[in-house]
Amino acid sequence: MKTGCYTALITPFTRNGALDGEGLDQLIEFQIENGITGILAAGTTGESPTLKWEDHLNVIADVAKASKGKCLCIAGSGSNNTKEAMGGVAHSAEVGVDAVLMVDPYYNGPSSLEIRREYLEPVAKAFPSLEIIPYIIPGRTGAQLLPEDLAILAEKYKNISCVKEATGNLENMRRTRECCGEDFKIFSGDDGLVTQIMKDPTIKSCGGISVLSNIIPGPLVELVMLLDKGDWAGAEKLNQALAPLLGLVTVSTKEMTPHGEVVCRARNPLALKTLMQILGVPSGPCRRPLGKMTEKGIAIVVEAAKTVQKKNPEILQPLADFFDIDVWERLDNPEYQKDLWYNY
Repeated sequence: MKTGCYTALITPFTRNGALDGEGLDQLIEFQIENGITGILAAGTTGESPTLKWEDHLNVIADVAKASKGKCLCIAGSGSNNTKEAMGGVAHSAEVGVDAVLMVDPYYNGPSSLEIRREYLEPVAKAFPSLEIIPYIIPGRTGAQLLPEDLAILAEKYKNISCVKEATGNLENMRRTRECCGEDFKIFSGDDGLVTQIMKDPTIKSCGGISVLSNIIPGPLVELVMLLDKGDWAGAEKLNQALAPLLGLVTVSTKEMTPHGEVVCRARNPLALKTLMQILGVPSGPCRRPLGKMTEKGIAIVVEAAKTVQKKNPEILQPLADFFDIDVWERLDNPEYQKDLWYNY
């Protein structure tokens, strides 16, 4: 995999929850037209946990076909079941993806040793010509491949040469660099950390697999390229302009219940898909159990978009041009927020 920005593509649904194939094609075309390095199909942002297996395979096949020769394609092929993962990887290889993303096995909680020996090693051995990208996100999975085991894999298998790092733990990333060496590629799984960990000489990330690039692919590609060139001033200026949107990966609000105050956490891709629906971009709702944001959460999303639109309208202009939308009209009209939120 090469340095750059890869979009963890949402999976668009119709109002009744079916896969929106036409919308998917439009989203892929928008990414390619705006110079994205690559597209990740059926990842966390693509709601892989709620995709039917048939839909999961179809999304990967569609992205692989549409991106061929235009950008790289990564397939979300991980599972908490090694046999199922092997089947998913086999399909991904058959349709011609460039790499597969293998999330740590979730829920059943294998140790790092087991993740290495019983999950990633069988896949790497069975598909030696396919790039295998471990995806470390313990906050979602409850398990974690440790840097030490990742290094053993990288030493043993040429097709494991990078990782998607979504621990949010800078020390873990530094340990990954220490164990895996200078040539190993560390991709950020957190939009808000890309600038910091690409600049950090003890981490030296080579880009990111992004959520917000669903709507702002061009600016995020530019951000990674500025960082890769060492243009810290230019990168910091752009990062500050993008910051309100980059903060929408997870939106937390304090809500009052009859039994006291609670924190309501709208996790990815709920805030992103809510904003895309408001803007009139193919998206549709999330599949249950993800549902809707609260009214306070929607207000945060809309205010972030308005801030960016007011200060740096060029950031959302490619989206407006491609989908033929008036950003201000969409953000200012409460009709577009109708039925997208509920009270706690």
